[in-house]
Amino acid sequence: MIKDILSDVTHRMDQAIVHTQNELNKVRTGRANPEMFNSLTVDYYGSLTPLNQVSTVSIPEPRLITLTPYDKTMIPMIEKAIVQANMGFSPGNNGNSVLIPIPPLSEERRLELNKFVHQLIEEGRIAIRNVRRDGIHHLQDFGNEDHVSEDIIKDNEGEIQKMTDDHIEKLNKLQSEKETEILEV
Repeated sequence: MIKDILSDVTHRMDQAIVHTQNELNKVRTGRANPEMFNSLTVDYYGSLTPLNQVSTVSIPEPRLITLTPYDKTMIPMIEKAIVQANMGFSPGNNGNSVLIPIPPLSEERRLELNKFVHQLIEEGRIAIRNVRRDGIHHLQDFGNEDHVSEDIIKDNEGEIQKMTDDHIEKLNKLQSEKETEILEV
C-alpha cells in the first residue's frame, strides 16, 4: 500500500511537470517553435482537427515557420485559425504552404513574458506541493488504519519530500531555460 501511495505521488508530480512544460511551450519567444501551434485546431470538412494532423510543421529559418497542408484547399482555413488564435502572427502563403514570420519581441514584451513564465512555474510548484501534502496525508491515514510504525511513515514522508525537491528542481531548470530563450535577442 505504501508503494501505491509513493507511485501515485510520483505519477501526479510527473503530470504537473508535463502540464507546466506544455504551458511553457505555448509561450511565444522571439524564435520559431512548432509547439506553439499544438493547441490550434482548424475546421477540416466540418470537424475541428488539430493543426498538426492536417499539415506538416517545419522551421526553415530561425524566425520562420512553414505549415504545409496535406490538402492545399486547407491553406485559407489554416491562416484563419492562426489569426483567430490571436498569437500576434501575420500568416501568408506561397500557394503551397502557410508562411509565418516570427517578429522579434520588444524589451517590454520580453519582461511581460518573463513574469508570465514565473507565474506558470509557481503554479507548477504549488501543484507539486499539493501532491506532497496529499501523499503525506494518505501515508498518515494508512499508518493510523493499519498500525504501521511511525518510523516507516516518517521514512516514507522523507521519500515524498525528496521527490518534491527533485520535481521542484526540474521546474527551476525549465524556468531558467525558458527565461534564457525569452531574453536572448
